[in-house]
Amino acid sequence: MYQVSELLGLKGSEVATIAPAASALDAARAMNERKIGSLVVVEGGRVVGIITERDILTRIVAAERSPSKTRVQDVMTAGPITCCPETPLEELRGVMQQRRVRHVPVLDEGRLSGMVSIGDLNAAEAREMTQTIGYLKAYISG
Repeated sequence: MYQVSELLGLKGSEVATIAPAASALDAARAMNERKIGSLVVVEGGRVVGIITERDILTRIVAAERSPSKTRVQDVMTAGPITCCPETPLEELRGVMQQRRVRHVPVLDEGRLSGMVSIGDLNAAEAREMTQTIGYLKAYISG
């Protein structure tokens, strides 16, 4: 597995989104219902940001703001790092580690087409290593 497109082919391309005018409470509830750590913020079909569990903890809970009165647009990370389906997984992993992000929206010709998390990359790497180990065992045994 070498490119984002191959990873999305295995895990699927469904992406949970939210509008910038929604409340942070709505965002937290949506993440809890889906058991996910982030939502892509979309307005007019365009990715304008990302809101994560960490955003809610640091910008709302720790700041003692009201989640029901705080809009997503006020606490989201605007202009998130994105990648394209042709992005090599190694390159994406390096960017995610360097920029300290856990979720990256995938854009195909400007259109949201998926989401990759660091967990997705770890699972893909584990599958690849398991496959390599299988090949090596078969080669050794002969």
